[in-house]
Amino acid sequence: MNNIPEPSYLKLLRKDTFEGRVRLAYHHLQACDVCPLKCGVNRLSGELGVCKTGKLAQVSSYGPHPGEERPISGGRGSGTIFFSRCNLRCVYCQNADISQMGTGREVHADTLGSIMLELQRMGCHNINLVSPSHVVPQILAAVKFAGENGLHIPLVYNTGGYDSLEMLQLLDGVVDIYMPDMKYGDEAKARKYSLVSNYPEINQKAVLEMHRQVGDLEMDQNGIALWGLLIRHLILPNELADSEEVLRFIAEKISKNTYVNIMDQYHPAYRAREFAELNRRITPDEYQQVVAMAIKFGLTQLDSF
Repeated sequence: MNNIPEPSYLKLLRKDTFEGRVRLAYHHLQACDVCPLKCGVNRLSGELGVCKTGKLAQVSSYGPHPGEERPISGGRGSGTIFFSRCNLRCVYCQNADISQMGTGREVHADTLGSIMLELQRMGCHNINLVSPSHVVPQILAAVKFAGENGLHIPLVYNTGGYDSLEMLQLLDGVVDIYMPDMKYGDEAKARKYSLVSNYPEINQKAVLEMHRQVGDLEMDQNGIALWGLLIRHLILPNELADSEEVLRFIAEKISKNTYVNIMDQYHPAYRAREFAELNRRITPDEYQQVVAMAIKFGLTQLDSF
């Protein structure tokens, strides 16, 4: 551990400014604009918006995860915390029981922080916060608790990419590794298949802010991520993700050294069979075409598996 830089949040805790960030984040719950949906409900008093999450975060499950990208899972697993609910409503969601049905239990901030500490004791390389966009205030409070009680491994913000710039700015100096999806290059398709407005614009601004904060992905001598940006792009059948537009943006506006995972595991799940154009897996040719696009645009760090 001596050769590994300490996580960002420990430096912030020493500056004694963390409590102010927590208070400011919770203030956003009063007329909720924690994510770009901006439902405006008072979550502190129990009102629920689209994410159906109130004052307390809901956790579906947690544990060491061996199946993330290689720099995230390594040999000991990523300390994954699956939050219930989501601010996206993807019709093809492969975890709909968690994201849409809301399986899980409410936890107070100190309990969430204790889960982080437990995952660290299990030997996980990092704390991996899955679907965190709607519970940033609760995460900040939990990280403060965990950091004050011995947490010292990197934080991974594992998001669908529909994130508020205000919340991301509160996470500046807290998150070490950002792992967003870039799902779509076309607004109309995002509205049809994930039921949100302005996804490409909001997503692109969010990922640019993430890169501004942490830069390109940096790894230790064993290939384990220490900090930086890792982008996921899920190929959809029939070019529905507009992969060319997504990859061009990454190469031209973010960095050609961006670590990009081009994912081929799409399969019809949840409500996908209601849409004929989504009701099949992608073909090997579709996958190879997207990988070729990434190479054409000069992207050099591809994790395609």
